[in-house]
Amino acid sequence: MNRDNQQLKNDIIAYSKEIGIDKIGFASADVFTTLKERLEVQQELGYQSGFEEPDIEKRTNPLLLLPQARSIIAIALAYPSKMKDAPRSTREDRRGIFCRASWGVDYHVVLREKLQKLEAFILEKRPDALTRSMVDTGELSDRAVAERAGIGWSGKNCMIITPEFGSYVYLGEMITTIALEPDRPIEDQCGSCNKCVEGCPTGALVQGGQLDSNKCIAFLTQTKGFLPEQYRTKIGNRIYGCDTCQTICPKNKGMDFHLHPEMEPDPEIVKPKLKPLLTISNREFREKFGKISGSWRGKKPIQRNAILALAHFKDKTAIPDLMDLMIKDSRPVIRGTAAWAIGKIGDQSAHEFLISSKEKEQDEEVLKEIEKGIKFLEDARREVT
Repeated sequence: MNRDNQQLKNDIIAYSKEIGIDKIGFASADVFTTLKERLEVQQELGYQSGFEEPDIEKRTNPLLLLPQARSIIAIALAYPSKMKDAPRSTREDRRGIFCRASWGVDYHVVLREKLQKLEAFILEKRPDALTRSMVDTGELSDRAVAERAGIGWSGKNCMIITPEFGSYVYLGEMITTIALEPDRPIEDQCGSCNKCVEGCPTGALVQGGQLDSNKCIAFLTQTKGFLPEQYRTKIGNRIYGCDTCQTICPKNKGMDFHLHPEMEPDPEIVKPKLKPLLTISNREFREKFGKISGSWRGKKPIQRNAILALAHFKDKTAIPDLMDLMIKDSRPVIRGTAAWAIGKIGDQSAHEFLISSKEKEQDEEVLKEIEKGIKFLEDARREVT
C-alpha cells in the first residue's frame, strides 16, 4: 500500500474516534465467497426471513454495489445492556419489553449520521473517491463485513462478538474505491460453548452459526399475521425482538456501555404498560414510539404481541379490555388473538362471552381462535371438577 493511503487510514481511524465511533475496521472488497455458499444453503432450507435483500449476488459482491470498489470500512457503536430505573410490572399493570437493540433513538439514524460524517471527511481528503454506505437494510451483510474487518468474530448466536463490547454493538459499513490496507479478522472465541444454541426459546439456532429465521422470536415479533400457535407461549412479555442469545452468552457478562446519550432507553417507552397499548391510536403510537427502531412495522404487531404477553401473565384484569377488542376492533388478527388470550388466561366468566362472540363473528380465522379459547376454558373447568 502506498504511503498516502496508509496515512489516510490512520487519519480515518483518528477521526472516527473524534465523532464517537467505538470501533472501526478495514476489509477488502473481494467477493464474500463463504457467505455466498452459506446463503445459498439458507435459501434452500427456507431459513431466510424475507426481510433481507433477495439477490445473493448483491449481498456478496461489493462490486455490484459500487463498481471499482477496493475496500470496505466497517464501524461499530456499543449500546447499553442495562436500563437505569427500570419500572416493574405489577399485578394491575403488566409491562412488555422491547429488545436492547431498540432502546434509544433508531440506530439506523445514529449510524447513518456517523457514516455521513466519515464520508465527508474522506471526500474532503480524496475528492475523486467514491463511497457508498449502508446500515442493516443495505444489500451487504453487516456481520460478514464486520467479521472480515476484524471488528469481532461471528458467534454461534449469529451475532458479531467484539472483545471490548461483547455483542452489544450496532454495525454499519462503507464501500469505497480507495485501496486501504485490510485488518486481520479476529479468531473465533466461542470454543465449545453452546449456551446460546441450547438456550434459544424456539430452537431457531439450528446449530452454532445457523439460524432458522422463521422460528426466531426477534423475527416472529415483527410479523403482522397470526403468530403460529406453537410460538405464542414462547414470546413471554417480549413485544419486539429477543435478547436471549445475547444475555445467555458468557462473552457478554459485565458488558454494559453508556457511551452515546441518544442510545439511552426511556423506561416508559421500552418497557411499556401492556393494557394501554391495546387501544393506542396511530398518532399516539407515532408520538410515543416513532423514534425507536422497534416501531418500523407499525402498531399492529406490537398490539398482537401485547395481547400474547397479557396471556403469558394470565392477567385477569385485562379480560374486559380483550373483550372490548373482540367487539370493536376491525382487524381479524387482533380479534382472534384476543379470543385465544381470553381462553389462555382462564377466566371462566368469559366463557359465555366467547360463545356469543362465535355466533356474531364472520371471519373464519377468528372463529378458529374463538373455538380454541372456548376449548381452553372448558378444559380448565374439567380439570377443576
